[in-house]
Amino acid sequence: MSEQHLRDPDQPRRKGSVLVAGAGGVIGRHAADEYARQGWQVRGISRRPVQGAGWDHLSVDLSDPAASASGLAEAEDTTHLVFGAYAERPTSRELSEANVGLLRNTLDGLYSAGAPLRHVTLYMGGKAYGAHPGYFNTPAKERDPRLVQPNFYYDQEDLLRQTAAERGFDLTILRPEGVVGYAVGNPMNLLMVIAVYASICRELGQPLRFPGTIAAFDALYQVTDAGLLARATVWAGSDPQAAGEVFNITNGDQFRWRQLWPAFARHLGMDYAEPQPVPLADAMPQLKNVWERLVARHSLVPTPYEDLVGWEFGDFLLRSGFDNVSSTIKARQAGFTDCLDSEDRFLELFRELEADRIIPPVVLSSQSSERYVP
Repeated sequence: MSEQHLRDPDQPRRKGSVLVAGAGGVIGRHAADEYARQGWQVRGISRRPVQGAGWDHLSVDLSDPAASASGLAEAEDTTHLVFGAYAERPTSRELSEANVGLLRNTLDGLYSAGAPLRHVTLYMGGKAYGAHPGYFNTPAKERDPRLVQPNFYYDQEDLLRQTAAERGFDLTILRPEGVVGYAVGNPMNLLMVIAVYASICRELGQPLRFPGTIAAFDALYQVTDAGLLARATVWAGSDPQAAGEVFNITNGDQFRWRQLWPAFARHLGMDYAEPQPVPLADAMPQLKNVWERLVARHSLVPTPYEDLVGWEFGDFLLRSGFDNVSSTIKARQAGFTDCLDSEDRFLELFRELEADRIIPPVVLSSQSSERYVP
């Protein structure tokens, strides 16, 4: 916690100007919308142009130090930074170099602009606990020790804490899991993996089958609603109890896919059948023509198929055959008590996707029946 915060504990509660790095992603887009909804001045940075709900877009190449310094001069009044930018790389070393660079260039660009930065929110995923190589201790708690394996999240946190101590701002780190929500052209999105996969299966007259492994079908899993995470982000940047801390943020419940997929089938007007492992990254790109047919027939939002869904991302999550559970007790004790029923929220999000013409509408008929009851 910074000396500035200790001198004036009410200062972070004042509204200010928010900069959201990665505003084109599911997390960043919802965070920017939520801050704007609550009356903050908001600017969002993304690689592609994004139309925000009450916030302005900046085109800045955060991978370039000089471009960052030049582009962020316009954000000289920034008091809060929400950092959700991410660059994929093939090795852990390259991943760290790229993503630490994005964060460093953003912080340095704001510093060069003379921004009165008061708080930075940084996001981490399950890789912080070791979800990427396989099994990890559950329920995962924020106090769990780091892994010996190099991890770009650790490097980002070290940079952020060092910079915060030197420059006198506060920070909060949020750790969601399996974020579900919609953002245009953001393929790393579990919601869209399920929704598009199901829509294509329905169009082909096939029942809804879980395409992952049996182990993943039966394991405990959790998700984080993007709207809930956005509300946690505003809380983290405004409440003194969150300063300097790390919090797991999920919907607050756990489920097994075995319990949810029959409910998905009922909602989507489909028959349900036993799981059948299908490598989505191999099978689904070959069905691009089926999706394009649905887009044309139902006048759906014309998003390029390659930008619509990350099938490799879906394969990873739906083939993770181990319990993935994080404790959210620390966040509740600190004051963030928001929670959701994940099954109900998935169905609500499907309805929203249908209403916004992102996926085809559900047409229930006498041909749709619950022929399989697990």
